[in-house]
This record gives sequence, C-alpha cells and structure tokens, in this order.
Amino acid sequence: MFGDIARFLLNTVFTLFGAALLLRAWMQVVRMPPYNPVSNAVMQATNWIVLPLRKILPGGKIDWASILAALIAAAVYEVLMVLVAGIDPTIMLPGLAVSAVLDVVKWALNLIIWMTILMALLSWLNPQSPAMPLLYQITAPFLDPLRRILPRLGGIDISPILLFVIVQVLLMVVTRVEYSLKFIGI
Repeated sequence: MFGDIARFLLNTVFTLFGAALLLRAWMQVVRMPPYNPVSNAVMQATNWIVLPLRKILPGGKIDWASILAALIAAAVYEVLMVLVAGIDPTIMLPGLAVSAVLDVVKWALNLIIWMTILMALLSWLNPQSPAMPLLYQITAPFLDPLRRILPRLGGIDISPILLFVIVQVLLMVVTRVEYSLKFIGI
C-alpha cells in the first residue's frame, strides 16, 4: 500500500511540475506576455531550475532550458519510481533514459488535452473570462489547422473534440511504446 501511495504522489507532483516546465517553453513559442498572472506563476514555480540551465543553453524562439529541465525532472521521476519499486536503478539506466523522454512526450500531450478542455469549457461557460485570451493563444497552434479543415456546425466549433481524439490516440501509442520497451528490458 505504501508503494501505491508513493507512486501516486510522485506521479502527481512530477506530472504537474513537468507540465509547468513544458507550459513555460510553450508560452515562449507563442510569445505569451510575461505579465499575465498565469505566466508569472509558471515562471516563479520553475525559475529555480530553468534560470541556472539558461547559462548553459541560451534562450531563443524555443526555450531549450525549460525542455532540458523537463527531461531532468522526468529522469528523476523514473529513478524515484524504480527505487520505490525496490529495484536498483543503475541496472536500468538506458531504459530509464528512454522512459524519461517518453514521460516528457506524455506530459506535453496531456498539457495539450487540459489546455484544450479548459479553453472549450470557458468558451461555453464564461467566454469573457480573463483566461480566455491566454488559453486561445496557447491552443491556437493546434486548433487553427483543424478549424481550416472542419466545417462549423451551426456555430459550434468541433475542432477541440477532434484535437482531443488525436492527442488521445497519440497518448495510447506513446504508452504502448513505453510498455513494449519496458517489456523487452530497455
């Protein structure tokens, strides 16, 4: 029972932190203003690891320091999960590295799902919410191409539903790849 609780807590904490790191990188790509309260909260939560990494990886259009920080967080997460299971992590290092990369991919895909769900819900419940411009700007790179393809059905935008389905399928593929690699011992 302790192992289940520990795995749940580790998964929750590292998924939220990894998502914050990826959101930071994502906000830089879409040029999110730093004075936004959400941007400010994400920056404050992640500065302690990103700013030192910026000395090694200078910023540009892509925030490589945040992405590297997410990879480091995923590697620490994988090592801690193996330790909770009572296994020596040194015998699983190549597999842990691959699992860490796949964790970052899963965090990014989950972040897309949650941002899309939040945007869709707010657009129905409170379209005048101060968070709407932020959510629209973050989800636009994914939803705009789908909006060009899909017709509007009586004024209803179904592109978030299609994006949700596409990302869910990608999550299934990534999860299957991760289990397959763990099954063969990588």
